[in-house]
Amino acid sequence: MGDADIIGTFSRKRRATFAAARAASSLPLTVKSAAACQSSVTADITGDDGQSRRDRSLETVLNAKTEKRKRRNDISDRLSCHKTQESLLTSTSGYNNYRGILNWCVVMLVLSNARLFLENLLRYGILVDPIQVISLFLKDPYSWPAACLVIVSNVFILVALYTERQLSKGSLSEGKGFLLHCINIAVMLTFPAAVVLLVPSMTPVGGVFALSSYTILFLKLYSYKDVNMWCRELSTIKAKKLARSLSCPSEQHFNGGDQRVSYPGNLTIRDMYYFVFAPTLCYELNFPRSPKIRLSFLLRRLCEMLFFTQLLVALTQQWMIPIIQSSMKPLEDMDLSRMTERLLRLAVPNHLLWLMFFYWFFHSSMNFTAELLRFGDRQFYKDWWNSESVTYFWQNWNIPVHKWCLRHFYKPLLRRGFSKKVSQSAVFFLSAFFHEYLVSVPLRMFRLWAFMGMMLQLPLAWFVGNFLRGNYGNAAVWITLIIGQPFAVLMYVHDYYVLHYRQEAA
Repeated sequence: MGDADIIGTFSRKRRATFAAARAASSLPLTVKSAAACQSSVTADITGDDGQSRRDRSLETVLNAKTEKRKRRNDISDRLSCHKTQESLLTSTSGYNNYRGILNWCVVMLVLSNARLFLENLLRYGILVDPIQVISLFLKDPYSWPAACLVIVSNVFILVALYTERQLSKGSLSEGKGFLLHCINIAVMLTFPAAVVLLVPSMTPVGGVFALSSYTILFLKLYSYKDVNMWCRELSTIKAKKLARSLSCPSEQHFNGGDQRVSYPGNLTIRDMYYFVFAPTLCYELNFPRSPKIRLSFLLRRLCEMLFFTQLLVALTQQWMIPIIQSSMKPLEDMDLSRMTERLLRLAVPNHLLWLMFFYWFFHSSMNFTAELLRFGDRQFYKDWWNSESVTYFWQNWNIPVHKWCLRHFYKPLLRRGFSKKVSQSAVFFLSAFFHEYLVSVPLRMFRLWAFMGMMLQLPLAWFVGNFLRGNYGNAAVWITLIIGQPFAVLMYVHDYYVLHYRQEAA
């Protein structure tokens, strides 16, 4: 039947071709050629139609066979309950949604700490006393040495401003101006330390507050000196380069209502005190500014500050102090097992208080100040909690200090020919000095626990960076934070107790 169809199709093609030829012979030459072309095209089209029909019929047969195979496979798939796959907790499975496990960890953490808090209440009762907090700052209600020290710091601010004004006018040479700045910032560190050590009415907490204020001011005035010196150097080379300097940001950072300042127009009391109160340690002639003060944002940050202040005080009195007091006897007896137990007991409340302090200071307080001053750069911290190395943690948990160290200490050392390792060690040494300065001077004893703790970060950073990766490195960073801080706290409290209270008892 198929062969007959093919023969019939072939005969029809031949008859069509002969008819076209006869018609073409009776026409003129041009018409003949056109007719011949048309007949040829018609024959080709007819042939293509036949070929496409055969292709479609063949494709239909193949599709039918494919559908039959699919039906068979579907039946086998419906009967099958296994396929090649990995377990979810296998690292090669690609599964990463552990939200439920994270929630479980939070629930377990809350329950375990609730048990500890209830046990603390049953053993010690309610120890929270807001009035007692005042005695931490004042021994004598008529003597306020810490507050007086902070007020006196205005003298150093005005000396720095006066020096820069004289340098901009050319009344002072660069050498004399540099010497005056060095004397000013050196006295800033030694004068408050001498007052804290010599004035009996100065409490340890008041001393920490005063010395912290002076340390921040020291870093700010050092940056103020450097930036104005860079501006003078640039102005002597070419005035146009001033707008592109590191200290003078471009106009894209500012809104239309904010007027840009150029050197020496920045040497005003208003500019100086804006920098003193701004939440940054690095000076610029033109800081990025936010469009307006958001009242709702300001009130939220203020409520957070008040809430976490009360919480920090309450947890310190109710949780930390009893554990520290119960740790004195094991430390005196050098009972290693009991010392370890007290250290681990202290680790949890100490770490929680440190996390709360971080949020209170770096998020609530600094954002409150920035919003009040319309200070635009709000990056006070980065994702230090994801740190997989010690170096990454120190670079990201305190951005203002990191920027200052990078800009005014680390890069100048590199420009003077020092290697990266020497420069990094110098940065840790400077940080260790200020940690010890802020602890030993208010306590009126020098044990170097904070200094050694910071310097030990160098070998720890090398070890974690070379031998631990990923989650293991992150776990190592968390362990050093959770265990290292309470160890230093116990050492200082023990030494302070032995130095003061044991002598008084004797």
